[in-house]
Amino acid sequence: MTAKQGAPGLAAPRLSDLMPWSVPPLRLGRSWVRDPDPATLRARWRALAEADPDTRALLFRPSRARTLHSAVAQLPGHRAPTGRLSRAVGPCPEPVRVLHGPFDRQWLLPDHRLIDAARPELWRVADEHQLFLVELGQLPQSSGPTVICSALLPDGHSPAGRPGRIRPLYRRPGGAEPNLVPGLTALLADRLDRPVTPPALLAWITATAEHSPDGTAVPLTADPALWDRGVALGTRLLWLHTWGGHTGDGAERPGGRPRLPGGRRPYVRAALPARGLPRTLDHDADEEALLLGDGRISPVPADAWQFHAGGVRVLQEWFAHRGGAGAAGTEPAAPGSLAALRPAAWPQEWTSELLELVTVLALLAELAPELAGLARAVADGPRIGAAELRAAGVLPVPAAALRPASVLDHQEEGPEGQFALW
Repeated sequence: MTAKQGAPGLAAPRLSDLMPWSVPPLRLGRSWVRDPDPATLRARWRALAEADPDTRALLFRPSRARTLHSAVAQLPGHRAPTGRLSRAVGPCPEPVRVLHGPFDRQWLLPDHRLIDAARPELWRVADEHQLFLVELGQLPQSSGPTVICSALLPDGHSPAGRPGRIRPLYRRPGGAEPNLVPGLTALLADRLDRPVTPPALLAWITATAEHSPDGTAVPLTADPALWDRGVALGTRLLWLHTWGGHTGDGAERPGGRPRLPGGRRPYVRAALPARGLPRTLDHDADEEALLLGDGRISPVPADAWQFHAGGVRVLQEWFAHRGGAGAAGTEPAAPGSLAALRPAAWPQEWTSELLELVTVLALLAELAPELAGLARAVADGPRIGAAELRAAGVLPVPAAALRPASVLDHQEEGPEGQFALW
């Protein structure tokens, strides 16, 4: 969706003005620290820990930011060792679930010694109250959402190579201090004559954000009925983006995990092989069947198969990380490397995750006409433009809102077991 040009005074504010604090995507530096299978990460860790010093250096894959001699602090909230990897690796840190790209839930070793740029400020505010908004880069003639929301810590990866920014909803742990430009919710509440909460505004942004020449734009309606309609639709999007983890407020909020109605729920019709990994993925449009090698899942509607995000077809990109082919923009794992350690067979958990992903994509595709209708109604109706935000003193964004908040009561272990306050 691309922002429409309108009267200068009604120009939609930028997302960067509404949610000022943002963080760049994670930069792992080495692909073997993330994988769809947590058991594989533990096996890679064991291989690194048991290797002799020379082999360990080759397996680790040093970079300018991280070597076996790097001394770094723990990632906030995760008690990984902080001693240099050249001396002792230590026990494997428990893998954590992260969102890789737009819709791929994978696992990551939360050890700061392994990651070139882990963005500790994100980990510091990641808890059960947090939601992360991720901008997806604009590609010519590309369909799909402009932003996605995650309850998991996202890595911000862009399959097509155009990463955006990660914007937490809250600046502090515990759902404290919304990452919203000061004065915005009060102005909206006054204009719309109803309370405007941070989750409601996030829902509106998720439903209406659009690409513009100077970044992601968010049109703001001055019509209370349109606002309610957009928040309800955005809340359903958040529910789907988080696999049922976020349900919003109000009597009409969705509940439970996303499910398709009976008769439309995908099932395994032909099991995947007990040994080896399927090498191919295809879709039979006539039978509405997803074909993974000799495995078969149906019904899988064409809209779910065709669903794109970040410039790629979501199901194909998801499979590429698990099947025989490599994912977009990745190099094949070299023989003998840690990245070459992979499951010998397709885990049952992946099938369950695939069924959930098909369900989410099918339900998201069903919302496309409603989203398009909302965009037209907002463009044709009364709006609150950037000029009004400036006149009310909401813009420009105060410099302090662009920086992460200080968490002065949070103790973290620094390099070599030292402690620091943040």
